[in-house]
Amino acid sequence: MSSYDVVIIGSGPGGYVAAIRCAQLGMKTAIIEKYASLGGTCLNVGCIPSKALLDSSHHYEEANQHFQEHGIEIPGDVKVNIEKMIARKQSVVDQTTKGIQFLMDKNKIDVYEGIGSFKDATHVHIKKNGGKQETVEAKNIIIATGSKPSTLPFIKLDKERIITSTEALELKEIPKQLIVIGGGVIGLELGQVYKRLGSEVTVVEFMDRIIPGMDGALSKELMKVLKKQKMKFHLSTKVKSVTRKGKEIIVKADNKKGEEITLKGDYCLVSVGRRPYTNGLNAEAAGVKIDDRGRIAVNEHLQTNISNIYAIGDVVKGAMLAHKASEEGTLVAEQLAGQKPHIDYNLIPGVVYTWPEVAAVGKTEEELKEAGVAYKTGQFPMRALGRARASMDLDGFVKILADKETDEVLGIHMIGARAADLIAEGVTAMEFRASAEDISRMSHAHPTYAEAVKEAALAATEDRPIHI
Repeated sequence: MSSYDVVIIGSGPGGYVAAIRCAQLGMKTAIIEKYASLGGTCLNVGCIPSKALLDSSHHYEEANQHFQEHGIEIPGDVKVNIEKMIARKQSVVDQTTKGIQFLMDKNKIDVYEGIGSFKDATHVHIKKNGGKQETVEAKNIIIATGSKPSTLPFIKLDKERIITSTEALELKEIPKQLIVIGGGVIGLELGQVYKRLGSEVTVVEFMDRIIPGMDGALSKELMKVLKKQKMKFHLSTKVKSVTRKGKEIIVKADNKKGEEITLKGDYCLVSVGRRPYTNGLNAEAAGVKIDDRGRIAVNEHLQTNISNIYAIGDVVKGAMLAHKASEEGTLVAEQLAGQKPHIDYNLIPGVVYTWPEVAAVGKTEEELKEAGVAYKTGQFPMRALGRARASMDLDGFVKILADKETDEVLGIHMIGARAADLIAEGVTAMEFRASAEDISRMSHAHPTYAEAVKEAALAATEDRPIHI
């Protein structure tokens, strides 16, 4: 029987990062993954493939709608080859997962393919394809089994026309009419992919706004932009049934007035969130507690009720984000090595990769109001930037929330071109507890989108932006 300092169950962005950091710190490490490729949901059927399709569809839309304004003329019609687009997406996934395998080899991490389940608190069974079983011993075990798409109890997913995000990344045709249940990150990103490619897209959201977890100003602006792109929305609408008749999908729901509405399409994407995945883990054999929402219960050190077993990522409380899982994997590895790392969960950024992109860090205005915090706000529109005009990406703004007395930045919220990259400036500033005045006095290169951050900071300090 092989014995290890650390065994990690799951090879997503939490698991593989934890494995690499453990190995760097001198621990004999193994990782168990039930699929043939490493990387978990994010690399295989989540973050990476969805961004590949978002980029491909964005290029198509630009060629169709904006190239002529740039003086680029294309003879004939621009056409979509969905088969080739999906194949390119898969090549990106394959390159990325092979990169993870390279990192495992480089760091001398043993990789086991199979389903990992607890025998007890220090032994893990690995059930391989074909039914063969192996057991490994570990001083410490990290659960990083991630999450799976959620559904509604009355929806039967056939994975052909009533689908989740996983199937939406593998479609062999462009839907004529795509109904998206859920106005969160996944639904909007994939909805925009197929809208660009020619689908008629309708989003049904139970809450009174899209991206409900983000600042209300971002939700309002993104809604305005997506409506301009001809996406349709039904907010404050409760889905009651989803049925299939041949190639037709029928969705019945009650709108905010209590009236029944009927929507018809040829595909329905169910994107109502994700749930922790612990199937087959046999956590009870190790005595590990799972809470009433299916999450592994952990303390502030990500330690379960069993002292040598830890859990990270989507399987524990908090935002289901790849980079949050990676930070947690690093934290556990460094704790095991006797270090004292920390994570400030308030400073984990959130991003929506639509175009324009949406990104945020820190508190929303709604949260500050609810907490009774005295704050001030500064906002600057992207369209006032020379760089935005040059690239024709005019939608969006940057909004900074700062403490009314101390001027410390409490939240940064942005929507616009490259917001996913720009938010790192906000995270850095808040990590060092910068004031809005600090940001306003930093030189920002011209012409860039980042100038909107400086201008928003100026707006938050005595309302003194320069370019509006």
